[in-house]
Amino acid sequence: MKTAFAPIESKDSRVLILGTMPGERSIELNQYYGHKGNQFWKLIFDIFNQPFTINYTDRIKLLTKNKIALWDVLSHCEREGSADSKIKNEVSNNFKLFYKTHPNIKHVFFASKHAEKLYNKHIGQSPEHNYYSLPSPSGANASKTYHEKLNEWKMILKVVY
Repeated sequence: MKTAFAPIESKDSRVLILGTMPGERSIELNQYYGHKGNQFWKLIFDIFNQPFTINYTDRIKLLTKNKIALWDVLSHCEREGSADSKIKNEVSNNFKLFYKTHPNIKHVFFASKHAEKLYNKHIGQSPEHNYYSLPSPSGANASKTYHEKLNEWKMILKVVY
């Protein structure tokens, strides 16, 4: 059984980025998007025109400073390896409580099509939030170049302030 991390968030969060469930390397490191092949952190630093760092505390600060919360759709599931396609017996996080304690969040970004699919299956989209689907930052997602992904991820800048 895989268990998700607590959210990265602040009371000022206005944007929520959702993944599915941490992969094996992330679980080992106890860090969101810990696999060095995943482009999530590079995308975030490039969006905000900041020098990239591997310091996890600085990564978290960049998110919270820009009013971005980060979490996963699932609280736990069974999965061999890291592939989202291998997820089974999943249970979602408590979004009703999360949104109640984070009333400023109006924009929800899915960090992959699979995250969006699981959210729609377990929670469902509501009129109180605006939803956006982003290309997966996974290194396994080779259908788009890094530059193409970055252009789409920059959509976050339009709603974060």
